[in-house]
Amino acid sequence: MRQPIMMLDHPGWLRGDDGHARRVLRSAGSVWSVICTPAPDGGHLVDLVRLAGDSDVAPVVDTIDPRSLVGDPVVREPLRAEGPVARVRTSEVWEALGTAVTRQVIKAGTARENYRRFCETYGERYDTAAGPAWLFPSPETVLALSDDEFGVLRMKFFRGGLRSAAEASLKAADDWADMTGEQLVAAVQSVRRIGPWTAGATVADVTNDYSLYPFADLAVRTWAGKLAPSVDWPKPEPEFGRLWRAMAGAQLSEWTLLTLAWGVRHATGVAL
Repeated sequence: MRQPIMMLDHPGWLRGDDGHARRVLRSAGSVWSVICTPAPDGGHLVDLVRLAGDSDVAPVVDTIDPRSLVGDPVVREPLRAEGPVARVRTSEVWEALGTAVTRQVIKAGTARENYRRFCETYGERYDTAAGPAWLFPSPETVLALSDDEFGVLRMKFFRGGLRSAAEASLKAADDWADMTGEQLVAAVQSVRRIGPWTAGATVADVTNDYSLYPFADLAVRTWAGKLAPSVDWPKPEPEFGRLWRAMAGAQLSEWTLLTLAWGVRHATGVAL
């Protein structure tokens, strides 16, 4: 099997001109860099390095092999042709939740710009072998920000959600860490200003179980339509969701993650 292509959907990924991609994130109290280097076979070589802290618990990297896909070949075969995909789990629920909040109801490009401006202004900077990268700001940092500071960041719309998420994280982080994916979706959705989309995106980011992702959202509908244009995909979200679930069957997570990865790759015209 060839080297997997890293799924670079998370806005924390920073790309270099040389094809490298880098990210820093917390894992079990330590800070790690993840650096992806293009491999000769078109995939990525992945290097994880601990930058700070005492824990040896590295971020988890899952690999999804599309050769295991079953179901309708009109979707299955284009995904198989792309080869295996790897994705790094975001280790902290707080970071995944805060990131999902910054993606609410805006275009992906704008969300990415907001996220990076936020991290570069208030997150901790670390120098990696591929260049500098920034952690997502801590919940304490978010709660200390004034309305004016959110305004300067052009993130006033998100201040309520980020503050609610930060408060909940400080109270419930230990409980969240012991929950199953389904339990975590329910727990996160009980936080003020957090709805089903944000909760599902958060837990998918933490677990890489994309059966928990809001799989009928605009991103999945868009890329399914481009991946398999011969299918008469329903436009309404509920109808699309029912068809997608029926087509994916027991592989709902794999179908959804691989389709989003296909979209990330083909939207930019470069490798993930």
